[in-house]
Amino acid sequence: MSYTINATNLKNIRWEEDDLVSDVLQNIAVILATPKGSVPLDREFGLTTVFLDKPTPVAKMIMRAEVREAIERWEPRAQFVSMTFEERVTQPGTLWPTVEVEIIGE
Repeated sequence: MSYTINATNLKNIRWEEDDLVSDVLQNIAVILATPKGSVPLDREFGLTTVFLDKPTPVAKMIMRAEVREAIERWEPRAQFVSMTFEERVTQPGTLWPTVEVEIIGE
């Protein structure tokens, strides 16, 4: 079974989540919302921002690779399936990624 998640799913963070699916999806939302270098004592965590200020097609390609690698590294219980982007008319040039993953061992 696959699940979708994005960085805006951080409204109700629960520490020590008991449910495997909720725990994994919450962790992926944190990865998506964290710029690399912003976590003290773990500067490698999160996503690089090399896709900023790139043309939209290039930014999508770079971001897709960054997200896939970050999920593989930081949340090995999930397998990246696909990624889509929402582009809001009110915020031109801003990409809002939604990631589809499968939970390993579910």
